Amino acid sequence: RTLPFLTDKRVVLIRDADDFVSDHRSLLEKYFDNPCPTGRLILVVKTWNKSTKLAKKLPKVGKLISVAQPSRKELPRRIIDYANDAHGKKITYGTAQLLIELTGDDLTRLYSEVDKLALYADADKTIAPKHIEALIGHNRLFSAFAVIDAVIAGNPALAVERLRGMFAQDKPAEYTVVGAFAFHFRRMFNARVLLDRRTPRRQIETRLRIWGDTDGFFARLGQTSLKQIGQYLQQLAETDYAIKTGHTNAKVAMEQLVLRLSAS
Repeated sequence: RTLPFLTDKRVVLIRDADDFVSDHRSLLEKYFDNPCPTGRLILVVKTWNKSTKLAKKLPKVGKLISVAQPSRKELPRRIIDYANDAHGKKITYGTAQLLIELTGDDLTRLYSEVDKLALYADADKTIAPKHIEALIGHNRLFSAFAVIDAVIAGNPALAVERLRGMFAQDKPAEYTVVGAFAFHFRRMFNARVLLDRRTPRRQIETRLRIWGDTDGFFARLGQTSLKQIGQYLQQLAETDYAIKTGHTNAKVAMEQLVLRLSAS
């Protein structure tokens, strides 16, 4: 209740306030009944039980602001809005999804990547897949495809060697490796569908943005069926779940996956 100095309001911020709230609940209840008109109390807590007397008093004197990681389906829209608000850049929903696949679903990291992409895009008004591929994804995607190439060739030793090299050369790969593999497997799946429909190869390359060793891509694609690629995606999803739920770590899980896929 100390009066503010040279201003009309005094702000008191308490971080990690869970224990503080528990230890001083009765005092806080009394304060909520008669808050200081020149004070602003901010409590940062991990949990807030809305059924308590204190929580029920809050709406009369303040408000609860919930801060939570958005769901994965909400991330593209958050990226689109951030690119526009922070940098005046446009980014399509599909491009935002590509960024998520290559970077992961941590919002802070995604915003950081958008900052870099906005600078890289320079005068371009739109952040496009070509910017992501050039700035973020090229080496990571190339390394992931090299592993997949060895997997499809049935060479588990080479696949594991390339995977370990990928982790050694690209430290953040531990957090983005699943996305890089998913990107390739989904593109293979879509390409296989188009091939089965007798779509001309050049059209497939353009539509799916297949670059680099296109001959190698289609050679490996010819060795895999749509069902097999679907199984790859299913096993990758199971691996992703195991990593995210803490049952294993990315390096171990991906090596096990590579060995299983090479043997299938």
